[in-house]
Amino acid sequence: MRQLTSLDAQFLGVETARTYGHVGGLAVYDPSTAPGSKLEMGDVCRMVSDRLHLLPPFRWRLVEVPFGLDLPYWVEDPDFDLDFHIRDSAVPPPGDDRQLAETVARIFARPLDRAHPLWELYLIHGLEGGRVAMLTKLHHSMVDGVSGNEILGVLLDPSPEGRELPPKPEGKAGERVPGDLEMLGRGLLGVPRQPLRALRSLPTALPNLTDLPGANAFPLVPQLTAALTRLRGDNPGILEATTARPPKTSFNGRVGPHRRFAFGSLSLDTVKRLKNELGITVNDVVVALCATAVRDWLLDRDELPKEPLVAMIPVSVRTEEQAGTFGNRISTMIVPIPTNVKDPRKRLMRAHEYLAGAKDRHSALPADLLTDATSFIPPAVAARAARTTMDILGRTRPPLNLVISNVPGPRNPLYCAGAQLQANFPVSVVIDGVGLNMTVMSYRDHVDFGIIADRDQVDDAWALMDGTAAALDELETAICGKRAATANGRSPSARTPA
Repeated sequence: MRQLTSLDAQFLGVETARTYGHVGGLAVYDPSTAPGSKLEMGDVCRMVSDRLHLLPPFRWRLVEVPFGLDLPYWVEDPDFDLDFHIRDSAVPPPGDDRQLAETVARIFARPLDRAHPLWELYLIHGLEGGRVAMLTKLHHSMVDGVSGNEILGVLLDPSPEGRELPPKPEGKAGERVPGDLEMLGRGLLGVPRQPLRALRSLPTALPNLTDLPGANAFPLVPQLTAALTRLRGDNPGILEATTARPPKTSFNGRVGPHRRFAFGSLSLDTVKRLKNELGITVNDVVVALCATAVRDWLLDRDELPKEPLVAMIPVSVRTEEQAGTFGNRISTMIVPIPTNVKDPRKRLMRAHEYLAGAKDRHSALPADLLTDATSFIPPAVAARAARTTMDILGRTRPPLNLVISNVPGPRNPLYCAGAQLQANFPVSVVIDGVGLNMTVMSYRDHVDFGIIADRDQVDDAWALMDGTAAALDELETAICGKRAATANGRSPSARTPA
């Protein structure tokens, strides 16, 4: 048995009928490279079955402690049923990207069944051009962005022929699932350890309380944030934007149970050309593209605030020694984004300044800040506390406006049962108060955007995707002086990568 960390458990605690805690990806494949030029359910089931021993989270089943006396546990499911987790689906003709996105949004809005390991995989047929999509749903309590990439690396191969896999261990897989009485005993034994766990986290969490996501929503915390940030000697301009409460937009209220999803690929070469021209980073460019798309979306609706919006940017703190341990090893940066800057070049450089200041502040924070901070909350009230906090964020002026995440991916082509991966679009989460999430993952020579939003708060997610492509064109023209003839990056579809 493996006990969840307090941070892992928080992703379970925030779930309600309107909010889910799973993340995943929409992978699009070209089956022409596979045997028989097909990618079917049997192929995927065989592929996953052959690799289950390399994917421990795929067999983890949640076991709760009665009355929430202690953090829950993972146990290796002795009755694991692969057919329950892998499912067939299809889009109606003509199978275009918008129909695919609508299918993804509907599937992703359904919660995972906690009586089984917390993942599902959907093979989606009927796409234009003979493509096949694979949608994965993995609960965030099991994986973060980096460990999700590790799972992708296990499932996919570097060539159509596959690769040699480590042998399966001998013996029957699975563990005995303890009963409620046994788990109650474990919970009672764990109660005395909870104050010690909180005391151990005190030196880390208390001095950095104002850096926790959502802290600025509570009284006096913004003032404390400003005072502590001045003591750290941050740039005054960045300080003013960072400590100010962000403006409220239409996507900063209580979320409903339904989602909108849009996706697309942009040229990584063009992003790198901008990076090299200005001496900045790929992440600076990605954040500027997202800021521009959101700015234009708000302008079109006569809703653009004078103040900059504020984004949460997840950061991995997983060390090399923690590779393959799964679970969550993450921290966050709360960063203003220059939605209030009109000139595209100045907007990009302001994004660079904001991110540089945020990185300086973040580098001074303990890597386990989020885990230590959640250790203060007794497990018996952790889920209620998480849901109450989300409810407060949905009803008050938010501490942030949206999530922007950029995850580096592989540069070489990958294959699933012989079918070549064309693109891998992230599908993430939204919560009360933060109804927009723009997540980006690089693969080969492109960056793949996955934009998910609350269905009632964002009327058109595709306008945001188109806005990122237009922003890249605009920046390339403004900074490089001319548009590249072939790789300006616009492709709000999965067909660009080849």
